[in-house]
Amino acid sequence: QVQLVESGGGSVQAGGSLRLSCAASGFWTTMAWFRQGPGKEREGVAAIYFRGGSTYYADSVKGRFTISRDNAKNTVYLQMNSLKPEDTAMYYCAAGFVPVAARILSGSEYNYWGQGTQVTVSS
Repeated sequence: QVQLVESGGGSVQAGGSLRLSCAASGFWTTMAWFRQGPGKEREGVAAIYFRGGSTYYADSVKGRFTISRDNAKNTVYLQMNSLKPEDTAMYYCAAGFVPVAARILSGSEYNYWGQGTQVTVSS
């Protein structure tokens, strides 16, 4: 069984930065961050293959967000810079076994989810 514990959310002004962390236990190959804003569908934001370190991003966050992992700590991070009000959402960490990179930002590929952490960006 995989358990995921997120931290690092909060409130910032536009242009600010936040770093989210997700500590994981168990076995998986892929970890990702998803978000769901008010009245919006869930969106895959960033993902990483834990062993090789390949990373993938949604177009909406490319160049602003960086996903990384610490293998020794079984932790994945999401560094969010140049935050915009439209980044306001509940952010969820997910873990799973995604065999095809084309599906890595699809929520249906993930078996395990964290409880979520709120990110609020004010203008």
